[in-house]
Amino acid sequence: MQSVLIIDDEVKLRGLLARILSLEGYLVKEAVNLKTAKEWLEKESFGVILCDVKLPDGNGVEFTAWLKKQFPVTEIIVLTAYGNITDGIQAMKNGAFDYITKGEDNNKIIPLLQRAFEKNNLQTKVNELLAKVNKQYSFESILGSSQRIKFAIAAARRVAPTDTTVLLTGETGTGKEVFAQAIHADSPRKQKPFVAINCSAFSKDLLENELFGHKAGAFTGALKDGKGLLEEADKGTLFLDEMGEMPIDLQAKLLRVLETGEFYRLGDNQVRKVTIRLIAATNRDLQKEMEAGRFREDLYYRLSVFQIELPPLRERAEDIPALAKHFMLQFAAKTNTKISALSEAYLQQLSRMKWKGNIRELKNCIERSVILTDGTELEPSTLPIFSETAGFDLASVEKAHILKVLQLTGQNKAEASRLLGIGLTTLYRKLEEYGIH
Repeated sequence: MQSVLIIDDEVKLRGLLARILSLEGYLVKEAVNLKTAKEWLEKESFGVILCDVKLPDGNGVEFTAWLKKQFPVTEIIVLTAYGNITDGIQAMKNGAFDYITKGEDNNKIIPLLQRAFEKNNLQTKVNELLAKVNKQYSFESILGSSQRIKFAIAAARRVAPTDTTVLLTGETGTGKEVFAQAIHADSPRKQKPFVAINCSAFSKDLLENELFGHKAGAFTGALKDGKGLLEEADKGTLFLDEMGEMPIDLQAKLLRVLETGEFYRLGDNQVRKVTIRLIAATNRDLQKEMEAGRFREDLYYRLSVFQIELPPLRERAEDIPALAKHFMLQFAAKTNTKISALSEAYLQQLSRMKWKGNIRELKNCIERSVILTDGTELEPSTLPIFSETAGFDLASVEKAHILKVLQLTGQNKAEASRLLGIGLTTLYRKLEEYGIH
């Protein structure tokens, strides 16, 4: 039920409004002064407040400014005395939804109240959505309890509230974009755009156009002006992934943006300005790239003001179970299956894998296992057969071959033993020996 608070020291008028709104299905509370109103606000949540201007312990216009700071989603409608419209106008400047004349505009109250609640409901939904997005991309969403990942998170938390440029380094698949999003979500720019681009995904000309935009006629097919990602990210955060792949002449243009905030669209002579926070990421050694003449020294020092290295998964193996469970639940929900656990043998197998693709490889591996699992628990037989756990020793080759045959027969052990040319008892013994369930 939608709740309304009426603040008025005139008993008869307050009572009349309360009866009208109650009959319309609203839950109504009453306050004779601002002190009582604030006590109500500490206990309950109100979508809309009706407030008189002149009250025994304060002014409704000033209260409006206080309310919108403390409860920005709550809408307030000011009740003005006849001939004192100035109060209503000032109240609206302070954030009031609208104002009405006391005692003369009672027929306007219900439609006005409905519109105020529509705005309140919409803003509440927007805030809930923003909260979900911020939670999804928050530091709390980064899983892991290893010292290496804790150190990286602590460093990212420290730099997030600033406007300092951040350079994220580490192998492919270590979660650099996840960190970039968390830094943005924990910064003063979190309500502004987060724009990401992978520099390795474009040729030099296409990357320049993506970043800086173009003027109509700048090249064949440019029929109208086009914004680049710099403008899309204005007042927000621009994330440049695989920064080491950016052509060196574009690096000079980016440096100018970082130093002055100024740039030109392709084919344009009008200077444009943006205010962005840059987060860059690379899996290359930029110092070596710099020494080889492929990366500008001045840009490197500008980017590396605050550098965070993300550890490879093999150096934070204790985090694998938590990550695996998270991805399992995620994909189980996505595929609407009842998978709820990872077998001990499955986890042991995961811990022995090399994970050159890091978290991204683990995620893909879990998704594959979920698709191949019929029961409620992930088993080693659903893992890629030719994983890097397989060595050249006879036992490793035999284990890989058994897993392949089991996968081929859909886990039918009798059929697998026939194809392998061994007895069923022998197969069960080998399954136990290799931890295959």
